[in-house]
Amino acid sequence: MDYWISGRGYRTLTKRIIDIFASLVLIVFFFIPGLFVAALIKLTSEGPVFADVPSRVGKKGAKFKMYKFRSMIQNAHTLLRTDPDFEDLYQQYKKDSYKLHDDPRITSIGRFIRKHSLDELPQLINVLKGEMSLVGPRAYYPDELEHQQNEYPQTRKQVTKVLSVKPGITGLWQVSGRSEINFDARILIDANYVDTISLKNDLVIIFRTPLVMLTGKGAV
Repeated sequence: MDYWISGRGYRTLTKRIIDIFASLVLIVFFFIPGLFVAALIKLTSEGPVFADVPSRVGKKGAKFKMYKFRSMIQNAHTLLRTDPDFEDLYQQYKKDSYKLHDDPRITSIGRFIRKHSLDELPQLINVLKGEMSLVGPRAYYPDELEHQQNEYPQTRKQVTKVLSVKPGITGLWQVSGRSEINFDARILIDANYVDTISLKNDLVIIFRTPLVMLTGKGAV
């Protein structure tokens, strides 16, 4: 029995079955709220409903398109990296482990949906497609992952471990401080998650997630 709830059987089969079933249920449950969020995005800012961002790094380094509701101005990701007006902001972004506590690119409605993680709802599609899991490590941008490993070279072993599993919509680091945690500490938390993956631990993280969403603790 342990094989299916905490061993290899859980990682390879049980977890995937739960992901499929739960993502289908949650897509139905959040369909109307998702439409409401999409309408607010279109009514309050120019641009598409979904964020236009580069691919993320998934299991074994495979790139995939992560679906997110747009919470920033159009082309925010590219502008930060290429627009001279954002040069200082970009340097601060990298210095602070790829997060900004006062990001001028965030829209009015975007600040609310980011605080309560509503921008993450479309990732249920990624879970259904098998690119992500409900629970797992954070999914990084390729340039973020490369730069942060250069900044924290002691984390390379942990990064390899983290990339051995699918990233998650929620995870141990998300319910342990979210963006208040720097990269080196975040990777250690996610590596510990990989070492201890089990149905019990995943359920604990899932049940802790709604409180984090409601309070917005650690969001930027």
